[in-house]
Amino acid sequence: MKKVLLSLGAALLMAAGAQAQTSYGIKAGVNLSKFSNTDNAENNVGFHITGFADMPIAPNFSIQPGLSLQNKGSKHSGGISGGGTTASIEGKFSTMSVEIPVNFVYYVPAGNSGSLFLGAGPYAGYNISGKYKVSGNIGENGGDIEEDIDFTGDDKDMKAFDAGVNFLAGYKLANGFLINAGYGLGLTNLSPSDKTDDKISNRVLSFGVGFQF
Repeated sequence: MKKVLLSLGAALLMAAGAQAQTSYGIKAGVNLSKFSNTDNAENNVGFHITGFADMPIAPNFSIQPGLSLQNKGSKHSGGISGGGTTASIEGKFSTMSVEIPVNFVYYVPAGNSGSLFLGAGPYAGYNISGKYKVSGNIGENGGDIEEDIDFTGDDKDMKAFDAGVNFLAGYKLANGFLINAGYGLGLTNLSPSDKTDDKISNRVLSFGVGFQF
């Protein structure tokens, strides 16, 4: 019985120690995103805001679950010919999603100034809103066309659910200030139907700063 109580006590102390070591942070920055497998795709400039917990599970190694607001999308340019003239047009997809990333992060101490860090892990997200805008000499009045992206129903424009893998790297100063970059590799086909050959996924390059408390 004493051994059992001692073991439980040790486990509680370890759990309390791990809880005490858990830190929290927030980071924000710029997203450069585009869709894969599309012609003339260009980066759409968006943003991200992420809150996370850093939970040590081994020396210099942590798991970081988080909650993130992500502005992604893609730009596409081209031309339409007709009546002996060619009109240049640009299409822009802009989506807003809520994501849950779970990254595994390894810290490389760099003296007293701070630590380098490398990480990777899965994410799952859900698109909550989006817009599609076409700019150029189009429409009845020759102006722009802007419509909401529909993520639900049989006639949806794009799937709402997204999932993939994140890769990140950066530097954490001793005072908790963060400088980081990342890449999001979407693995979900966002096309409204799996039967089509026009499969698209998110590709996101990100840069940001933050603070870990």
